[in-house]
Amino acid sequence: MPLKVRRTQDPIEIHWDALVISIGIALAIGFLGSLATVGAIPTWYAGLHKPFFTPPNSIFGPVWTLLYIAMALSAYLVWVKYSFRPKAQSFYTTYALQLALNFGWSLVFFGAHNIRLSMLIIAALWYVIYRLITLANKLTPVAAYLLYPYLAWVSFATLLNLGIVILN
Repeated sequence: MPLKVRRTQDPIEIHWDALVISIGIALAIGFLGSLATVGAIPTWYAGLHKPFFTPPNSIFGPVWTLLYIAMALSAYLVWVKYSFRPKAQSFYTTYALQLALNFGWSLVFFGAHNIRLSMLIIAALWYVIYRLITLANKLTPVAAYLLYPYLAWVSFATLLNLGIVILN
């Protein structure tokens, strides 16, 4: 008697247009934020007193690139499952808000050199990412899981920001 194998999962269908747009939007925000960042790192940022746990500057670019891709994949998963139906509207609004806060933090911290105001922005960003995870989890848990490293990194970045405020 032949053994019957039951498939537990359908093949994954990739919606290339949605994937490229999702990744493109996230990476574009990251690129725009880097325009304020790159010039300030060897000059203004180099002159700041930083906490002992500050990683080397070379770590930030690769980490942020991976995080932007992970957040884009999260948005992509919600998009292909829900399209733009009302059930996902809060997710999209919160996703856009976190992108705006992420970009705004770079402009305020590195562009305007306002480390205190950037502390408020990163605290708001942390909360919005937390809300985004909560919303994503209700829609598709994998989309939420992709955002946990982002929340962890922003938690670490918040401590760095706070350390810089205290030391400067």
